[in-house]
Amino acid sequence: MFESLKSKMKGLFSKGKKLEEEQVYRQEERELEHQPAPVDTPSAPSAPAAEAPAVQEPAVPAEPPKAEEPRLSRKEMLKLRKQEKKSGAPSVSHAPVGDSGKRIKEDPLDEILDELEIILLEADVAYPVVEEIKAGVRQNLVGRKYDRSYTLEQVVEIAIKDAVRDVLAINEFDFDGWLAEQQRPTVIMFVGINGTGKTTAIAKIANRIMADGKTVVLAACDTFRAGAIEQLTIHSEKLGCKIVKQDHDADPSAVAFDAIEHARSKRKDVVLIDTAGRMQTNSNLIEEMKKMVRVAKPDLKVFVGDSLAGNNAIEQAKVFDDAIGLDAIILTKIDTDAKGGAALSIAHTINKPIAFVCNGQEYGDIIKFDTEWMIDRLFSDE
Repeated sequence: MFESLKSKMKGLFSKGKKLEEEQVYRQEERELEHQPAPVDTPSAPSAPAAEAPAVQEPAVPAEPPKAEEPRLSRKEMLKLRKQEKKSGAPSVSHAPVGDSGKRIKEDPLDEILDELEIILLEADVAYPVVEEIKAGVRQNLVGRKYDRSYTLEQVVEIAIKDAVRDVLAINEFDFDGWLAEQQRPTVIMFVGINGTGKTTAIAKIANRIMADGKTVVLAACDTFRAGAIEQLTIHSEKLGCKIVKQDHDADPSAVAFDAIEHARSKRKDVVLIDTAGRMQTNSNLIEEMKKMVRVAKPDLKVFVGDSLAGNNAIEQAKVFDDAIGLDAIILTKIDTDAKGGAALSIAHTINKPIAFVCNGQEYGDIIKFDTEWMIDRLFSDE
């Protein structure tokens, strides 16, 4: 996944190889490096003193020149950074930023930042997110001191990675912890347009919840399409959970109400509501969603978006968020996403976290979203 974005990023990092240190590092830093150490000169005596007999000092052997610390390869640097993340503290001898090292100037980095902007826009990253990442990279680079054991290529990569990590920080949502604190039945409503894999994502969530020992009721509230009811019914049979459904064209809110009442009477743990997915610009659909929220009073409203849709998924999420107020996001088809724009942008743009990403068709092909998971897939060599 993210092959296209990852490949372009690596090309950008390699720009650091072409940057001359004389152009990048500040002049005063280079002058200090090559400036000879000051020699103390005694002040002239006020009155001539008698010459003392010369005493020959014993010869002191000169210290051998200090060997320059070998630079880390890109793989060694990445491995070290992962170890630092696990331990919670950076290595003292190889911390990239510190009190010693060389400061970086601003002008030579403009070309890299301009190219970074083009790469991110081509990957369908939303423009405000692109600007925030660029600002983060500039802040991480300009005027900061970097350890000499890091090449310029590695310094650029570290700065971009940290800026992306800051943008992704909002994305984390502990679904399991949240669910454990809810009263039963917990009602979760899923929205999104047709073709995003919404019904399959609901089945994956149901399977995940049931594997934790909880009971699930599915509510087939996409009564606009008979095929959607049939699809959810097949999932309920495979999973061995209850489904509440009515005929085609029935009132979706009535189906949701029945499902919640059934769960309450049978002391079920979770109700998962599937909804219609006509285009998000359809005003009837939006009004239908608003009515269902009033009737079902869901504890969590989840937008299911297709990661391949890029900026379209972001616009869809905005419409649903404005209408009913979203709480979390699930991104589907992420295993086939070469660009990664939606994964980088959607949570930050609508200020809602990504709960899960789906990376296949099997029930177990769902991953709890984690910032470091995303960083590893964007920047690792694997």
